[in-house]
Amino acid sequence: MADLTLETTPIPGLVVLRLPLHEDPRGWFKENWQREKMVALGLPDFGPVQNNVSFNTSRGATRGIHTEPWDKFVTLATGRAFGAWVDMREGASFGTTFTVGLDPSVAVFVPRGVGNSYQVLEDSTAYTYLVNEHWRAGVAYPALALDDPTVAIDWPIPLAEAEISEKDQRQPTLDAVVPMAPKKTLIIGALGQLGRALRKDFPRADLVDLIESPDHPDVRRLDVSDAAALAAWPWHEYAVVLNAAAYTAVDAAETPEGRVSAWAANATAPAALARIAAEHRLTLVHFSSEYVFDGTAALDPGHTEDEPLSPLGVYAQSKAAGDLAVGTTPRHYLLRTSWVIGDGHNFVRTMASLAEKGVSPSVVDDQIGRLTFATELSRATRHLVDSGAAYGTYNVSNEGPATSWADLARAVFEICGRDPGDVTPVSTEDYLAGKTGISPRPHHSTMSLTKIRATGFEPEDAQKALRNYLAPASLRP
Repeated sequence: MADLTLETTPIPGLVVLRLPLHEDPRGWFKENWQREKMVALGLPDFGPVQNNVSFNTSRGATRGIHTEPWDKFVTLATGRAFGAWVDMREGASFGTTFTVGLDPSVAVFVPRGVGNSYQVLEDSTAYTYLVNEHWRAGVAYPALALDDPTVAIDWPIPLAEAEISEKDQRQPTLDAVVPMAPKKTLIIGALGQLGRALRKDFPRADLVDLIESPDHPDVRRLDVSDAAALAAWPWHEYAVVLNAAAYTAVDAAETPEGRVSAWAANATAPAALARIAAEHRLTLVHFSSEYVFDGTAALDPGHTEDEPLSPLGVYAQSKAAGDLAVGTTPRHYLLRTSWVIGDGHNFVRTMASLAEKGVSPSVVDDQIGRLTFATELSRATRHLVDSGAAYGTYNVSNEGPATSWADLARAVFEICGRDPGDVTPVSTEDYLAGKTGISPRPHHSTMSLTKIRATGFEPEDAQKALRNYLAPASLRP
């Protein structure tokens, strides 16, 4: 008896499996769908939710070419058929054709956007298929004429002699077909520092935020803490969700009102998105913080992805809770980062403004970490999504030696033409003397970048990125 095998085809993602048949005088038995073995061979873990059977009474029945917006896993329970597939997706493979003979020992995985058809070669043929979305009335999708001259499928039984539905006789030729677009990406928190960076790396993404702005008519409103709003959103249209929304007012989170807002945005909303991602097989990308650690890790190698959580303040605790929730969904990238600098109000802009105004600030020198530019965090996100890196948690920051906030302030002053000595270093204890309502900060925020480097991503040096960030637009590379 042959082993279960998987064969690739000219259509990207469409694969043929050869299924062992266990036969004896009574008949045969096969493992029609065996997730563990098939995924190990390279079949996508596509999560079927519905099983359908199409029984064909007579030889010559011909169905398709239908391009349904979900993945399919097709095989026969009885009989023989001729299977034909045409790639109807946007891209270089549009119009590529593949055919194969079908019997109970053959199965074919058909990716979303690939036109599916078959012709029955024996009476009483039962064609069975798994799909990973429930059928919905009113769903429109591309279809193709069975006799399209461009793809020129060599049907074993001439179409003039075949049984074909009236609908399939009226399908368009390839030159009139609108290719199926890929599922979309959604950026949540599109108006924030990170959201604005993500928009550049994911230019075709749909954009949502908690607020609507007349300056950004392409950004729709979505409150991810609103269960009704989440339930009404068309998640079946998406493949990737980038959750850049967060409550980041660290000190305000210590107030009664701030505590509620922090937990709603940083814990409740990610938990809801994790459930949605699991239900709809989405890739959920969520952004977290080194604040989930207490800052006691050694500077070398720094905080690692598997370090036990040890949050100090309310903000940190809400982010840690969000991390735990996101980790429950199968397809997730949890990116932990530190000291984010982007397009908006931030530490670097504040120091540059003080340098310009002639102010000489006091800046803490016992909180150590690395800057993460929003553009770098977005670049890492694009890399993980495109490369198909293993799902899980990744630390992301710019590269370079760990520095204090005072070191960074001096660097900003120097780049801006001020004497770095105009920045006075001060301990956190002295800086906070007499102040109330201040959340505790981790003293060591440096994170190990070994894991993301192993995926082929090389972080940019923080000092180089800082100089580029502060350079006039006309001088930037």
